[in-house]
Amino acid sequence: MTTEATRSSVSVSEARATLPDILSRVEAGEEITLTRHGVPVAVVVNPGVLRQRRAATAFELASDLGARLEAARAHPFEVTGAVTQEFADDLIDSIRADRDRD
Repeated sequence: MTTEATRSSVSVSEARATLPDILSRVEAGEEITLTRHGVPVAVVVNPGVLRQRRAATAFELASDLGARLEAARAHPFEVTGAVTQEFADDLIDSIRADRDRD
């Protein structure tokens, strides 16, 4: 299902009175925005459409991550020296201080 869903708005009070109809419309692929005093408060959408959107986002993020990993392979990290004990202790203290502030 790659087509754009039909979108409609319905007031919450109308939704209470017509819930079975709204659910039938959503099953048919329509997205219904519920409004309260003209302000959108919720969207009723078919779960299959929601899963598809989430999957598409996940694939886009995975593709981006793959591209970043490939780019990183072209520029390997160079170790310029060992971490001193003093530096490690300072870093740990800094992390703990930031953590304890929250």
